[in-house]
Amino acid sequence: QVQLVESGGGLVQAGGSLRLSCAASGSISSIKTMGWYRQAPGNERNLVASLTSDGTTNYADSVKGRFAISGDNAENTVYLQMNSLTPEDTAVYYCKAILVKVGGSSTYQYWGQGTQVTVSS
Repeated sequence: QVQLVESGGGLVQAGGSLRLSCAASGSISSIKTMGWYRQAPGNERNLVASLTSDGTTNYADSVKGRFAISGDNAENTVYLQMNSLTPEDTAVYYCKAILVKVGGSSTYQYWGQGTQVTVSS
């Protein structure tokens, strides 16, 4: 089995910062991509940032210049540093991993349970 465990959410004032972490564990052979998505009430779940195994990053336009995604390959962990937060960043943030499991060659997608980020004005 594979698990993604997120941490680091919380309540912060506008202009503040938070750092999210997501650790993948289990029968993992390799991770192709890890990323962060967010979903506000009544909205769809949308990509915030992603990081591929070769180091390529991708960001939503709304977070460029404020958020930074990074990873620790040895620990199968991805981080999201969020700066200059605004109330519009308030959402549940979900971690996603696309990976290959031990003994196989197919890729699988896993989601974390989500962590709430609330930015007060």
